[in-house]
Amino acid sequence: MATIPGMATMITDECINCGACEPECPNTAIYQGGVEWDGTDGAKHPALVNEFFYIVPEKCTECVGFFDHEACAAVCPVDCCVPNPQIPESEAVLLDRARALHPDKTFADDAPSRFKGGGQAAAPAGDGAAPAPPKAPGAPAPAAAPVATAIAVAPEDALAAKVPLMEDWEVPLTCFRCQGRFEVPFQYTTPGTVLHCPHCGGSFVPNTPMYQAISERIQKFYASWTHSFDELRARRRAELDRFAEGQDRALRELREEIARIASGAELAGAPQRSRGFFG
Repeated sequence: MATIPGMATMITDECINCGACEPECPNTAIYQGGVEWDGTDGAKHPALVNEFFYIVPEKCTECVGFFDHEACAAVCPVDCCVPNPQIPESEAVLLDRARALHPDKTFADDAPSRFKGGGQAAAPAGDGAAPAPPKAPGAPAPAAAPVATAIAVAPEDALAAKVPLMEDWEVPLTCFRCQGRFEVPFQYTTPGTVLHCPHCGGSFVPNTPMYQAISERIQKFYASWTHSFDELRARRRAELDRFAEGQDRALRELREEIARIASGAELAGAPQRSRGFFG
């Protein structure tokens, strides 16, 4: 059996908490940040990470025995499922772990493995790009994002910086299981995206009516916001033009007055006019 050196998989802090990786793991080794993980003995263990999804090394087999690639890395939209240089592991170790985790399954020595063919993880099917979160048919695309970008780039408008891009707008949600409240960026409320409650770990999927209603409301806000800023900038330009015209006039008057004062003054050393005998 091949013993090509490898490294355990981990999730970096670039994770956007999309949850795409969790259901793909054949070993249930991936958990949402803050959620306790289940040991093979049925015991609960403290979460390894609180801020984002994490992989339990003791349960990860890098998909050896199941696939010829790492399923989590294949679906991650930001490529944050990467090898952990602190935990080197071999194909043999990972295959033995798969057998221990799944005693009801049979894993041959030549079972699927990312180590086959040079020990590199296989690229996702298709053009190599990680798939985007699924969208429901007819769901509107967040087309208002460029509007927010156009607003935010105006440095003189401090108010503009207070408005995030449309896809980053925080949407408050309430878990229907534990009633816990939490927020997710609007871009992850796309119908078909799997969301997880950070309190109880329960999963649910946003529906199309909610997504469309929020999308339309935000787009309406951005349209009004942009119109108000355009009007403000127009008034500022007009006011600045009037101010500049007045200042130019004041400068011309100052120059003319200085010229009159200078032309009427008797300079020291200039020849004196004769005033006559009785002058």
